[in-house]
Amino acid sequence: MAASVWDNKDRSRFELDVGNDVAFANYRLTPTAVIITHTETPRALRGRGIGSELVKGALELIRRDGRKVIAGCGFVVDYLDRHPEDADLVA
Repeated sequence: MAASVWDNKDRSRFELDVGNDVAFANYRLTPTAVIITHTETPRALRGRGIGSELVKGALELIRRDGRKVIAGCGFVVDYLDRHPEDADLVA
């Protein structure tokens, strides 16, 4: 489908490139957690699972860095509710 999710540290957001568009999840860091404050998927890409792919990839990066996640965005709250396998990441 798309490229992998990557951490654009300069913009404090996780990004997923899909063709000429970018879905992203803004974040703020604490000493032990990543607060995802907003997710955005371009309108043309909505309804295709891109947002879920973005959050899944962001959570993999957070896990790899040994941090926890704080869902400051309704989409991430909903994603975590639907994916109990990631409950260990919740701060």
